[in-house]
Amino acid sequence: MKRILSGIQSTGNLQLGNYLGAIRNWVKLQNETECFLFAADLHALTVFQNPQELRHNTQEALAMYLACGISEERAALFPQSMISEHAELMWILSCHTSMGWLNRMTQFKEKAGKQRDQANAGLYTYPILMAADILLYKPDSVPVGDDQKQHVEIARDIAGAFNRAYGVEVFILPEFLGMGPATRVMSLKDGTSKMSKSDPSDASRINLKDDPDTILQKIKKAKTDSGVFPANPDETEGRPEVKNLINIYCALTEKNPEFLYQQFGGKIFSPFKESLADVCVESLRPIREKFNHLMAHQDHLNNVIGQGVLKAKTVAEKTLLEVKEIIGLYKG
Repeated sequence: MKRILSGIQSTGNLQLGNYLGAIRNWVKLQNETECFLFAADLHALTVFQNPQELRHNTQEALAMYLACGISEERAALFPQSMISEHAELMWILSCHTSMGWLNRMTQFKEKAGKQRDQANAGLYTYPILMAADILLYKPDSVPVGDDQKQHVEIARDIAGAFNRAYGVEVFILPEFLGMGPATRVMSLKDGTSKMSKSDPSDASRINLKDDPDTILQKIKKAKTDSGVFPANPDETEGRPEVKNLINIYCALTEKNPEFLYQQFGGKIFSPFKESLADVCVESLRPIREKFNHLMAHQDHLNNVIGQGVLKAKTVAEKTLLEVKEIIGLYKG
């Protein structure tokens, strides 16, 4: 059976973009692949985190994976930091990664901005930790959004460099697995920016925990423009916020945009927004209810996480021992 590896930073409430762009696809893949899915709490440390909040967010992230439909029997769910092999392999891979590769990473440039000299080293070496995350489990593919494609590519570069240096094939070169339509759900306030759980404005996103009234208010206030609802694809050009809302509706209902053009074309946005709010509420209701149930039964949740840690540890430990043997670290 083929294997996949993926994860999401545990930095706050998971939102609709996380669900449509990642988790829902994991749910589909778990029926045909062996899944290792983690909450990336080590990656979260590139920005200062409140310790209590980080622990809580990590647990909530894993509970939300389950609430969205991930099966505890079919997938290993675990906090990244509980598998120490991630950090240990990162150091080894750091010694096989060129500065030139890291200098080309666009995410560091975007996040560090003009204050690059003040950015912490973790933000710069983030791609190596991500490579370690991936290569430890020898997955065939990594299902992530388009914005993470460059990280999968550098993981392949690092794996290839290591294999060539020692004349071995210890690391599989993982494939980037694109997630199809709606991989990039955009902000409700700015259709040119990705929906993000770290956005200061809670109104910019639909959190998976949001209650129906909150979802309704956020959709009502979502940015559109002064025009009417488009009657065809051409009328969406240059209207990123309108395109985004149409994409969300179609992703949740699996309807073709043509259905919306016929239903709402030429009308003011209110009827469409009311319909979209209903779709969001009903789509997320079972997720929110199951999440609340899981968080109310901590013993069961922690047992599921414990089993995931055990499975992940077994695989990661074996890979790291192989690597140590190859590079000649002392065994005693």
